[in-house]
Amino acid sequence: MKIMRGLALVTALLLTLAGCASAEPKKQSAVGFYLDTVITLTAYVEDASLLNDALEECGRYEKLLSRTVEGSDVWRINHAEGRPVQVSGETLEIIEAARQVSELSGGAFDISIAPASTLWDFTSGATVLPDAEALARAAGRVDYSRVAVEGDTVTLPTGMMIDLGGIAKGYIADRVKAYLADRGVESAILSFGGNIVAIGEKPDGSAWKVGIQDIDRPTGEYMLVAQNFGGSTVTSGIYERGFELDGVYYHHILDPKTGWPVQNELASVTIFSDSSLWGDALATAAFALGTDRGVELIEGLPGIEAAFIARDRSVTYTSGAAEYMLSE
Repeated sequence: MKIMRGLALVTALLLTLAGCASAEPKKQSAVGFYLDTVITLTAYVEDASLLNDALEECGRYEKLLSRTVEGSDVWRINHAEGRPVQVSGETLEIIEAARQVSELSGGAFDISIAPASTLWDFTSGATVLPDAEALARAAGRVDYSRVAVEGDTVTLPTGMMIDLGGIAKGYIADRVKAYLADRGVESAILSFGGNIVAIGEKPDGSAWKVGIQDIDRPTGEYMLVAQNFGGSTVTSGIYERGFELDGVYYHHILDPKTGWPVQNELASVTIFSDSSLWGDALATAAFALGTDRGVELIEGLPGIEAAFIARDRSVTYTSGAAEYMLSE
């Protein structure tokens, strides 16, 4: 009898351990508002507090990189009146990546756009244009090549300003992904507004589905559906922020050479890549270049693909983008 009871206990223990081994972590989410956007972190984890800790990382980076937060690295650079400013390694990493994208795109992407971008109001609902002469003067102070980095210091000429808004969200998305992956998360989808990054695939081994906004319909209605296999999907479009005045639509993607919104055939660009940092900046650069030159830029970068949606709803893909697309 003792032997039988012992066998029964061992059998029960083995069944319990087998059940624990096969049980999957629960799908859990955390939501916060940082970087002027709603951030939703969804992961298969047992402890939801891990996601809340990741959101706190977003807050830490916002305090470090925001142009408007007093005391941030960017704020101190912009208020230094030409003096060198010692900054964090994170800020230096972003500025270096921004410089590379600026050079690759011939200045179509430029973090020193701030003198011009601060003259526009795309968020309050007002439909007012900046003074044309003031905007021209501001555009004359936009020049990424004058952002000087030496060691761990950054120096701007007096009158210039930088704004990392076109690239920092991608960097933060990458860092939050690494933060969660380092803590054992194997399956997650992280939404930073137009930036989507994934950790691995879904628990069943299938790719994540990412909707690409319909350019003519309300937010949340999709024109295309893409697959994400554990990388980054970034979309930049004219529908995100803007207003119409006298039959002209003015949006937030500005031409660094003029300070005015880019006026070309495009409505949005989606970048598929491993790095959301690069995807963020390249989406803006490729949009500003237009379809033909934008495709040429992306085709020259290994491991990166793109989908260009024109205002007439036609779609142009780079040569390897098909593997990411599910439908139109």
